[in-house]
Amino acid sequence: MIKWIKSSRLAYFVALLIIAWLATQLFYLLQIGVWTFVNPSDTAYMRTTEWRLRGEQPTIALQHIWVPYDQISRNLKRAIIASEDADFANNNGVEVDAILQAWEKDKRRGRPVAGGSTISQQLARNLFLSTEKSYIRKGQELIITLMLEMVMSKERIFEIYLNSVEWGNGIYGAQAAAQHYYRTNANNLSVGQAARLAVMLPRPRYYDQNRNSAYLAQRSSVIAGRMGGAELPKAK
Repeated sequence: MIKWIKSSRLAYFVALLIIAWLATQLFYLLQIGVWTFVNPSDTAYMRTTEWRLRGEQPTIALQHIWVPYDQISRNLKRAIIASEDADFANNNGVEVDAILQAWEKDKRRGRPVAGGSTISQQLARNLFLSTEKSYIRKGQELIITLMLEMVMSKERIFEIYLNSVEWGNGIYGAQAAAQHYYRTNANNLSVGQAARLAVMLPRPRYYDQNRNSAYLAQRSSVIAGRMGGAELPKAK
């Protein structure tokens, strides 16, 4: 009898976990559906950053200005695709080879540290998840990525990404980045400026403080040379 009760309690607990997990996935899917038509005002990453900055300086505010897709320089779009996800326009949001390579690096280091993320995966993480590196979070990231790819056009995914990605300490989106670094608007970015902004993305806070980095200059030249071959996504 006692054994049966314990089994029943365990089954009940497992059922609750499954229901909670399914409800969470449904929430993500519904939110993505809304954001297909409505611009998100912030993201999980932005809220985390704001909380951190407010702890350091209560009066500080994030720099974030939404601009429509067609008001963002094609130079920046091409630079980001060339730097972050060369096959963005054609892939399904997940690059299996990149994930496997990241997995091998993680195994060698004994912890999840490598990237291997497409633009869609980065957006999934920015919108909903934390900065914690774990395999559970990576699994959830992949599920959200497939939702984004199923519901949104590539152009809409890219538009939200361009308006929400971090470009420095409290700097979010292309317009805020263009103003912060070059005192211009996102639609006026030159090839060189766009290439530098794209190279900053993996470590934006570091490069915000180290703008004269030799690697930043060298890598920017490489990306500028690749921009001509970058394919932009098309709306559905």
